[in-house]
Amino acid sequence: MPDVTVYWRPMCGYCEVLKRTLERRGVAYESVDIWADRPEAEVVKTATGGDEIVPTVRIGNRFLVNPSADEVEALLDAA
Repeated sequence: MPDVTVYWRPMCGYCEVLKRTLERRGVAYESVDIWADRPEAEVVKTATGGDEIVPTVRIGNRFLVNPSADEVEALLDAA
């Protein structure tokens, strides 16, 4: 299974819902707070065309911007 990273920031309700849903479904992921880790915020900005849009999820070399848990699982299943 490819590595999964969830980029988030504090006070992001969508981020919390996605992380909780992935946990309930047993999807292991690395959690990165882009406000605490500025170099990783630059990764998100590159993936999203210059904005700090969260949640952003990296699966292997692919990025999903504001995905649902179903979209994340579909990409994992296809990998």
